[in-house]
Amino acid sequence: MERIAACERKTKETEVSVTLNLDGKGKTEIHTGIGFFDHMLDGMARHGLFDLAVHVEGDLFVDGHHTIEDTGIVLGQAILEAVGGKTGIKRYGHMILPMDETLALAAVDLSGRPYFKYEAPFTSECIGEMDTELIREFFYAVSYSGKMNLHLKILDAGNNHHMAEALFKSFGKALDMAVMKEPRIEGVWTTKGSL
Repeated sequence: MERIAACERKTKETEVSVTLNLDGKGKTEIHTGIGFFDHMLDGMARHGLFDLAVHVEGDLFVDGHHTIEDTGIVLGQAILEAVGGKTGIKRYGHMILPMDETLALAAVDLSGRPYFKYEAPFTSECIGEMDTELIREFFYAVSYSGKMNLHLKILDAGNNHHMAEALFKSFGKALDMAVMKEPRIEGVWTTKGSL
């Protein structure tokens, strides 16, 4: 059975809809109004092999903050809903991903306990039309609304585009590992009895 979720959020600042299939093939349809952000979400989904549709109408005349943060909130909700009761999944996922001179680490625990740790020494304020400081805000929102423990770290810095892309792709691959089925276990993978 495919694990699919469709979530929406509507405020005075944004209108966000996300459809996520954790058992997809990397098909995407992404329109946020911020080209570089679209590019990052596309890379994340393609390398995580998720089918992802994202449509956002945001107050970009202000800046990109609400659009990017609210997309993170809704994506986190979709991940949480799609993974369901977490029965039979690996729960943990990790990836160290190279992109030319850059090396990024992502580690995920779908524990039900949100925590976020982030180290990324960007030297540019913007990449395209996206503020680099909003990369942190996006992943923070994903981790907390998705109730996951998420660590993202640039191990070797370099070109800012490469750093951002390595973070998004490594997260996609780590999440893919975490949601994979583990046939050797029944129930949820925890000593507590529930997540």
